[in-house]
Amino acid sequence: MAKVYVFLADGFEDVEALIPVDVLRRGGVEVLTVSTNADVMVESAHGVSICADILFDEANYSDADLLMLPGGMPGASNLFAHEGVCEAVKAQFAAGKKVSAICAAPAVVLAQLGILDGKKATCYPGFEKMLTKAEYTGDLVTVDGNITTAEGPAAAFPYAYELLAQLVDKQTSDQIADGMRFKHLMAR
Repeated sequence: MAKVYVFLADGFEDVEALIPVDVLRRGGVEVLTVSTNADVMVESAHGVSICADILFDEANYSDADLLMLPGGMPGASNLFAHEGVCEAVKAQFAAGKKVSAICAAPAVVLAQLGILDGKKATCYPGFEKMLTKAEYTGDLVTVDGNITTAEGPAAAFPYAYELLAQLVDKQTSDQIADGMRFKHLMAR
C-alpha cells in the first residue's frame, strides 16, 4: 500500500489538502496528515480547525511514496518557513521519490528549494513569477517526472485523481472519480 504524508501548516487551503486526502484514502492509500505546529491542531486559511494525524517529529518520512504540500496563504509560506518540511521534501526529491504541491506551494516552496529547476510546473496565477527556473504551463495539473503540481482550489479533484492514478492505478482512480460523480460533472 502506498504511503503519503500531507503537511499542514496554519493557513493551508482547506480543499487543496482535504480533497486529496479523501480521494487517496478512498483509493486505498495510507495518508497521514502532519501538523507542523507544536500540537496536532492546525487552522486552515478559512478558519477551520483540523486535527492532524501526527506531529511533524513523529515520522521520519523515509517510508513515504509521496510528500504533498497544500497551498493557501499563509499556509505555503509557513511550510517554507518550517526547516523540517524543507529538509524532508529535498530528501524525498533527491531520492527520486514523488513530491506534489498545489496552488502557491509549487512556487513558494518547491521553486525556492530548487526542485522545479528545469521542470514543467503550474501554480496559482500570479505566483508563476516565482517559477524563474521552471517552465510554467498554466494547466490545472502538470506532471514532470516525480513532481506533480496543480493550479489551485478548482484543481483539487483532478490533482487528487492524478495522484491516485500514480500511486495505485488509472482504473482505480477512474472508478473513484466516477463514484464521486466527478466524471458526470465534467461531462456537462
